[in-house]
Amino acid sequence: MPIPECPPGDTRLAYYFAQAVDLAYYNDDGPAKFRDQLGLEAKLISVGNTQVYVAGDDANIVCAFRGSESPTSIDGLKDWFLTNANNLLVLPEGRAGTDFAAAGVGARFHRGFLEALESVWAPFLAAVEAAYTQKERPIWICGHSLGGALALLAAWRLERAGFPVHQVYTFGAPMIGNAAAAAAFEKNLGGRVFRVIDIKDVVPKLPTISLTSNLYEHCPKELTVGQGTPAALAADLAPGDTIAPEAAPGVWAAVLGQIEAHFMNNYLSRLSQG
Repeated sequence: MPIPECPPGDTRLAYYFAQAVDLAYYNDDGPAKFRDQLGLEAKLISVGNTQVYVAGDDANIVCAFRGSESPTSIDGLKDWFLTNANNLLVLPEGRAGTDFAAAGVGARFHRGFLEALESVWAPFLAAVEAAYTQKERPIWICGHSLGGALALLAAWRLERAGFPVHQVYTFGAPMIGNAAAAAAFEKNLGGRVFRVIDIKDVVPKLPTISLTSNLYEHCPKELTVGQGTPAALAADLAPGDTIAPEAAPGVWAAVLGQIEAHFMNNYLSRLSQG
């Protein structure tokens, strides 16, 4: 099944990469599934709790980031979004700091996402470099949930490393940084990043605010699927508030109350309907 030839952001492209992201949740049988379902030769790179497949055929390279370990639960995400100090918006350090310096002095990023990408960056970059050196082809990047956040950060770093990213597709992804970071990504990757969200999926609204007063914000290009009332967080949590300990249970209850909309099988179903 080749990548559809259609305009950027077309739902047919989104559906193709939703399939790739869904396959990214497989381990030993993942390469066979990539080959059988999408015609891609794939390699799993796994370091700690971060996993990404680098796959390709003669015409394209596809990088698919896994979200949480279980695609049908959200266990463990609470700490990422609400109660873990890693929610702090920070200026990246080390090599990542060099890569993200071009985002500008005001750009700040979610520390936990940065650290997760950093853990897998060296083998991931080596795999992409090997594939691109073998044959220069369009590089597509995709991811679900936390994997969507990593996909977007990886796209930025690949560009800084000299590998042109063709397009990025994320599904139910949270915000990765503040308004300055979002503006930098839009300026440098604008027109190539497509955030697919179900209107009832609350995870893309997280983390709405950091443990400091810096607001998180999304890149603007959004592809909405599904119908009904948009997802909402706790009614008593206003934009600009900090997440006080007493507010966290209400926010998390809102997430769990609409969690079915966040699963990949929901996104696949929505997109398959065109």
